Amino acid sequence: MRRPFARALTAPLAVLAAATVLPLASPQSAAADEGIVGGHQVDAAKSPWVVALASRDRFGGTRAGQFCGGVVVGRSTVLTAAHCLSGDVLGGPRDQMRDLKAIVGRGDLESSNGAEVSVRSEWINPAYDGRTNAGDVAVLTLDTRLPEGYVLPIAGKGDPAYKAGTDASVYGWGDTTGAGDYARTLHAAQVQVLADAECGKAYPPGSTAGTYKPSSMLCAGEPAGGRDACQGDSGGPLVAGGKLVGLVSWGNGCGRAGSPGVYTRASEALRVMQQHA
Repeated sequence: MRRPFARALTAPLAVLAAATVLPLASPQSAAADEGIVGGHQVDAAKSPWVVALASRDRFGGTRAGQFCGGVVVGRSTVLTAAHCLSGDVLGGPRDQMRDLKAIVGRGDLESSNGAEVSVRSEWINPAYDGRTNAGDVAVLTLDTRLPEGYVLPIAGKGDPAYKAGTDASVYGWGDTTGAGDYARTLHAAQVQVLADAECGKAYPPGSTAGTYKPSSMLCAGEPAGGRDACQGDSGGPLVAGGKLVGLVSWGNGCGRAGSPGVYTRASEALRVMQQHA
């Protein structure tokens, strides 16, 4: 069945006062906490552009209310998946959620490292189709400008980073098994960018899982399965060659052979973002 990859502390955490003083703290160690399917724990200081989208109002205090991922592409701009802001994911209208935050510089969601930055406004791609997952892009504008070092460049159309066989890494705090076992710490998994023909074979027109559209989508994984994004990773980055090539969007199960993860192609996300600007 087709499904998008979103998930339906007693002391106050630090809030960013000045962008120049935000620490790039490493996550605390967390044994037996293996995020993403087939992933490994990574140091948040080495991937500062990954953010956790959170709302304690909607998702409670556990894991700081994380429900989706995102990626910093401008000093006050975060890209995520459009479906992350849908009523199905949030459990109600977006305008009734008053505490949407982008958590930056924090690997361990149960720590007080990094900062929780308020989202000033959001823009959902009006061409987003919740039935097909086409156009699955949203742009968040933060209240505070982040340091330049937090910004991940976007691979433009035709960039060699999109070439089939390219090694890539997907990041997130999502489900580790496909059974609702969510990670506490930031993880990544190495996957390969797959050929459009292979992706189209996995998700042909009329498939109950969804239809792969190469003009706006990219897929990545391993032929035998085992490494993949999963629920809770939606909107997070797929990175190749030091650039953003995709946003976690949808798939058929997690880590299944013959069912690679599908991503919004970053060059398409860039086009959408430029139209919004």
